[in-house]
Amino acid sequence: MGTTPEELARIARIVAAAHARSDVVVVVSARGDRTDRLIDEARSASAAPPGRELDQLLATGEAGSAALLAIALHGLGVPAVSLLGSQAGFTVSGRHANGRIQDVDTSRVRQALSRGEAAVVAGFQGVNAAGDVITLGRGGSDTSAVALAVALGAAQCEIYTDVDGVFSADPRIVPGARPIPLLRSGVMSEMAHAGARVLHTRSVELAGRAGVDLHVRSTFSRNPGTVVVSGQEGADIAMLETEDRVTAVSHEPHSARVTAVGTSPDAPLLGTEVLALLADASVPIDVLSRFTDASHGHGWDFTVPAADVDTVTSLLTSLPCRVAVDPAVAKVSLVGAGLMSDTRTLARMLNALLAAGIDPLSLSTSQSRISATVGEADCSRAVAVLHGEFMPVPEPCGTTKRTAVAVGSPV
Repeated sequence: MGTTPEELARIARIVAAAHARSDVVVVVSARGDRTDRLIDEARSASAAPPGRELDQLLATGEAGSAALLAIALHGLGVPAVSLLGSQAGFTVSGRHANGRIQDVDTSRVRQALSRGEAAVVAGFQGVNAAGDVITLGRGGSDTSAVALAVALGAAQCEIYTDVDGVFSADPRIVPGARPIPLLRSGVMSEMAHAGARVLHTRSVELAGRAGVDLHVRSTFSRNPGTVVVSGQEGADIAMLETEDRVTAVSHEPHSARVTAVGTSPDAPLLGTEVLALLADASVPIDVLSRFTDASHGHGWDFTVPAADVDTVTSLLTSLPCRVAVDPAVAKVSLVGAGLMSDTRTLARMLNALLAAGIDPLSLSTSQSRISATVGEADCSRAVAVLHGEFMPVPEPCGTTKRTAVAVGSPV
């Protein structure tokens, strides 16, 4: 949510206008860099803060945002009530900092709406069976908003940020990146998974499964933004019959490449053990491949988020393998539909990168995403090169500074 009084007032006016038309539920994130500052404060108190206490602390960022917005709405003459995730009925399971929403009891939110109040809900959080706060991970307010929209039976959930929708690439890297007015949820999910930070990956997946459309728009302009539709109708289907099937170039600049090579006769089982350990620790992997040759034996090559490197290396020391980690890797992806149906797509991607002096370290392909890992220093240039190859016509664009203020559509 906005950090200045002016930004808070602007958001309050948007909510007030929606409230004048019909019932409204708002899910808010922490203000500005409040979450990062809370993490820094925790680490200044202890190098390894306990997960439970860190979640208790981080949840106060969203709680403060909810209360401030409710106060601002009262100042505009709009009756409003702020609710913590627990008060809004969010039951969450799983690990601290990576919770999964199990249920949303909307009774208290519905009571507020029946009284004519705007319900302002602290996102990113819920409570487990023991009553402890569990947070949902970065961007979790988007997922809170979608889950609440689903539970309330809303057809659409509006996500307000300070970017004018979804673009064909990050406009900070590609000034000619094009706004995308309409996207299918499957394509948006791939973009989010590949590094696009406009929407939380889990929020897109949940919306797609539940049949809720997402409308991404800016808090600071009247531009139409991007509608992410949960069904097939209307969204980028025509692209399948065109020469160019690429919708966007996404990137994840902070990845690490891990190579695990077996050192025992049981090495062929290494993949199962590696994947099981990482899954239990909730570490996402990508660009996965297996190799076997005379010099290296049997092994696996994959990427993980850079933030998880210490966890991964610690886990893999328990296995009979040699582990090598390159912590300075980026992932650059073409995202679209029917990518591999056109046999030229992969060749064009490789040729464009090699012509620019960028040598991919590894590749993974599918019909909806082709990803290449490159050196972290080459990330921005690789994005620009691929956008120029597949979407060369420049268009006006906005910015992609990330804020997660999520406004649920009228019930």
